[in-house]
Amino acid sequence: MTVAAPNGWHSVTPRIVAHDAKELVAFLSYVLGAVGEFDASSQTIVTIGDSKLMVSEAGAREPKSAFLYVYVTDPDSAYRRALERGARSIEAPFDTPYGDRRCMVEDRWGNTWQIAVRKTR
Repeated sequence: MTVAAPNGWHSVTPRIVAHDAKELVAFLSYVLGAVGEFDASSQTIVTIGDSKLMVSEAGAREPKSAFLYVYVTDPDSAYRRALERGARSIEAPFDTPYGDRRCMVEDRWGNTWQIAVRKTR
């Protein structure tokens, strides 16, 4: 079997193009614990849990927002941190019937983040 993606990558990698991408990377680090440094010369690659996300500065490309479902260990704290950084609440944290504790916010770049933890298996 031929492997198309580089080692450590998944077959699908989301990418967000935003104005002020450096601040978006800082938001992701603070709110979701993303790991990675802003790279003004290329796309920035951050890691959230076991997944990678590309963030690029708008310019050559038009801004493109995303709607992403992200698992973290404490969505209630991530929700509070997102609001501290100017995100708009869409859903306060609640327990879903399918076993996730989840909340939803929209950041100032227009990205929607459903932030969850699996409570039951």
